[in-house]
Amino acid sequence: MAEAGVDRGRIYVTNAVKHFKFEPRGKRRLHKRPNANEIKICRRWLFDEIEAIGPRLIVALGATAAQGLIGRTIPVLSNRGAVLDVANGLRVFVTVHPSALLRLQDEEEKVPPTQVS
Repeated sequence: MAEAGVDRGRIYVTNAVKHFKFEPRGKRRLHKRPNANEIKICRRWLFDEIEAIGPRLIVALGATAAQGLIGRTIPVLSNRGAVLDVANGLRVFVTVHPSALLRLQDEEEKVPPTQVS
């Protein structure tokens, strides 16, 4: 965010789903993706936060965030970089979750398709 000139003090960060579901794997806990019902249940809290903050733009990092904000499943890769107008005049910028970038092997895969030369 600093490289993009975004002041961290002007950003509010939250999760679309308010609980951490995991699977034990030895001494580690591996995150498990929330299901559609869990995302739906947490929308009330998410939208209460949005109402309190009053953001001009919301960045949905990944499929879970996008589904929580939009109310339905959308393909993140084909909507990556798009700003969607959703309920109550909210504007949602859709992109991949940072953890997805950590799993990529090739540096070129990390660049959005519109920026690949």
